[in-house]
Amino acid sequence: MSERIEHRENIEEALAQSLKALVVRMPFEKITIKQITDGAGVIRVTFYNHFQDKYDLLGWIIRSEILAPVRILIENRMFREAIQLIFSGLLRDREFYAAASRIEGQNSFEDIVRDCIYELLLSLFTDHARRVHPKYAWLTPAYMAQYYAQSMTFVVLSWIREGMPLGPEEMGEIYEHMATRSMADVLEEL
Repeated sequence: MSERIEHRENIEEALAQSLKALVVRMPFEKITIKQITDGAGVIRVTFYNHFQDKYDLLGWIIRSEILAPVRILIENRMFREAIQLIFSGLLRDREFYAAASRIEGQNSFEDIVRDCIYELLLSLFTDHARRVHPKYAWLTPAYMAQYYAQSMTFVVLSWIREGMPLGPEEMGEIYEHMATRSMADVLEEL
């Protein structure tokens, strides 16, 4: 069974690398499944054994390469380090994410990023909520995951579209500052 899992991960990684190489060379909407599979050295049916479409593959890249490594940091309340790791991962594949950020319309890059962050946060918040009793009825894991996914997506997309001008450490500091301030605090600091 281990060989099968490794093989599956190798195929998914090969498909991801193929898509990433294509995205920096051509518009995402023009990329075909055949081009992705040719680049990965597999047949089309193999692609569909792993992913529904190229948008699903893009979501897999974000979840596995950017978000999965930060889960343990968030669980251990290492929030700034988690944010820094997210920005480091994005910076590592700068060309790919700059090109991917231009995907618009239904299944936009923004929507995919927000959904991926939401899934991670919902899972974390739900796990935590099982161990504690919330102070407020409206303070649900889904509501809070949606709020933080939206704000993180805004910060990530803005940073990418501005050309990634600040380093991961600075972005960690900035996001932590923004996420821990109330509107009253912001008005005092402006």
